[in-house]
Parts: sequence; C-alpha cells; structure tokens
Amino acid sequence: MNGLQITQSLGSNIPVITNSTLGIIGRDAFSDEFKETQWRRGDEDNAIILTVGFLPGLKVTTIPLLMKNPITFILKKFVTDIREFSTSVSGCSSPAAIMMFADQYRVGLIDVVEKMGYAMSQKTVIVGDYSSPFRYSNCPDAWSVGAALVFAVDRNKPSGIGETQFHAVLSSGLSPVGPTYEAASVLEKSNSIWISARREGWGQNIDAETIRNQVYDQLGDRNQNRILYIGVTKKGKCGQEKVGRMTSLAFYEVRRNNRKYFFVSEKGVNLGDTFRFYHLDSTAARSSVTAISSHLRSFNRGSNNTTGGDKQEVFGGLIFSCCGARFFGEPNIDSSPFVDNFPGVTLGGAFCRRVIGRGVLTPYAKESQEQKAMQCRVQARGAVYLIMSYRQRKWN
Repeated sequence: MNGLQITQSLGSNIPVITNSTLGIIGRDAFSDEFKETQWRRGDEDNAIILTVGFLPGLKVTTIPLLMKNPITFILKKFVTDIREFSTSVSGCSSPAAIMMFADQYRVGLIDVVEKMGYAMSQKTVIVGDYSSPFRYSNCPDAWSVGAALVFAVDRNKPSGIGETQFHAVLSSGLSPVGPTYEAASVLEKSNSIWISARREGWGQNIDAETIRNQVYDQLGDRNQNRILYIGVTKKGKCGQEKVGRMTSLAFYEVRRNNRKYFFVSEKGVNLGDTFRFYHLDSTAARSSVTAISSHLRSFNRGSNNTTGGDKQEVFGGLIFSCCGARFFGEPNIDSSPFVDNFPGVTLGGAFCRRVIGRGVLTPYAKESQEQKAMQCRVQARGAVYLIMSYRQRKWN
C-alpha cells in the first residue's frame, strides 16, 4: 500500500504523510504481537506501519517547508502559515502540537527546527522525524523539503466534546564528557562548518586536537572510530509575544578535526554558542528509558482521578527512535515504557537517524540542573515519546 492508495481509502480531505524510515514499531497485523523491526538492506519494502487517528475537538492540516533555492529555506512563510491556520481554528497563534517531518539531506534543518521552536508558544508540543525521505498528500511542488502536521484546537467544537491533550518526553543515549566550551570562531567551508573553541569564560583558544585528546583521556581510551557529538545550548524568548524563555539543545556530529578546528556538517552553530562533547552511552540510555517509564506511570495514576468532574485517559502514542536493538543489544527496549504502562493502547512508531522533541523532557542522569531544563532538542541518539490523552467532560 502506497501513499496514493491510503489517500484514496481515507479520502482526499484527510492529511496523509508517508516517510521512508530505518524501521517500524507497532503491532503485527497477523500475529497481534508487538514488534520493533529495524531494516536490513533490501528489507525496506517488506512491511509498513499505518497509524490512523481520530482526534475529537481538533482540526489537522499539513503545511510545507519550502525552499527559495537549493540552499535557502522559506522559514518565515512556514511559521506564518502554521500560525495563521492555528489562529483561524482556535483563535490562538500557536497550535496544540506539531509533528515535523524533514529530509536529512538538507543542510541547515537543525537551525530551522530550532527557530520554529522559538516561534511557537511553550505550550506547543513538537515531535518528529528530522531525517527520513517523506511525501505528503497535496504536495504543492518539488521545493518542499519538510512538512508539519499541525494540530489545532477547534474553538467551535460541539458542546460535550472533551479535550485532546499532547505530552512529549524524550530519552537519551548520549552522555556528556568534559567541560563547557564556547565557539570562538565559526567558518563555513566546503560544505562543512569549522569551529574553533575555548573554555567558557576563558580568553584563549584551545587547539581542536588538544581538546579531542582530553576527551579521549576522560573516556579512558583512544578509539579513533568513536562517534562524538557536540551539544550546543541556546536560550531565547519564544512565542509570538516573546513572553516566555526557552532553552534548546541541538546535537551535531563531529566529523573530524585538524589541529585548530572541529568540522561538523550542519549549519546552526553561531559565534559565542556554548557546547559540551557527548558520546554514545547505552547504559545511560537504559537509565533514561527507566526514567521515562516511571514518568508515564503518573498518567495511569491520573486516569483514575477526577478534577472538577473530568477524567483523563491515554488513548494512543507515537515513538520516534534512533536507538533500537542494534544500540541496546536486544529488541523492544524503546517501546517498553509505553507498552508496560498502557497495555492494549494503540502505539506506533519509527526508527530514524535524528528525532525532534519539544515539551516535557526527561533529564539525562549525568547532566547539570541547567541541562536538565532543556525544553527543545534535536536528538542524535534517543527516542521521543508522544502520548495522547483525552479528558472527557462530565455533565453535572
């Protein structure tokens, strides 16, 4: 079944997004067994996950991220279109939730995601797959390199309809190593970004080679094939009114370095930005998943309580993960927090190279209080969980 067949089956007025991922998460249509499946080469066309949602009290549309030319995003129109749709439906310029899909081959998308996060209210939950080829219904032209599935509350919903709520939590498979650095210079050369650094608050630059050797020393080995990332921290006001402040953290893979500079392939690092180095850590990832499971148990406790006659119930979830059995050494770790806490509730998901998470985020076990407060991340190794609940209003 392809995107056209799905659209024909559901109707042309139903927004449909299909994307080509590294694997799928969901319940087998034949055995009813819950599975996590990561593709081997050549297996990509052997299975699909189809998730269809009915969300009372919401209106949903797809909004494209377009490019003016092969290197320039039309970001202002993208943000404006999201705000105008939300305002027309709910009277509020920021929607309840955004599910973002984008093509990994477009340099600069991390920067786009970050700016979109600052443009929306802190209450807007944003999740998605930053890194997979995609298609969506009614695609306007070939310059579309991203798409947002936008969920806005219908202010004209019939009386008696309750409230659909979105909640996002994020696990991590990365751990920080070493002190905090500051970008002393940022240069764009040959399709890569060159970054020189100094210790935060220091005036003197440190050679990239020296910093990398210090990282290896702290990790206790000299594995030249070890994948390292820099986690870049930024702060700014968010929402159209710019009344709230948000801290974001985006990860960039360190491709290599010469004596003076580190090289990353993505735009988004600016002069003066602070960052730390991170490495893959499956032990920390398991701890993070355990923390997620504990956090989700609070939804079960809340579902049996009433507040002003209202009852909240989790009815579905989505997972975007870049971990899986190849990272953990066994399957079904990513999905376990949701499956264990909400058995029988609909869950779907996908494996991808990067995930987007903005909302209530579960902290890293090894991070400082400031880093635990991050509200928006473009994550290189981890999973984002979107939990959907419905609060039914009871008549007195």
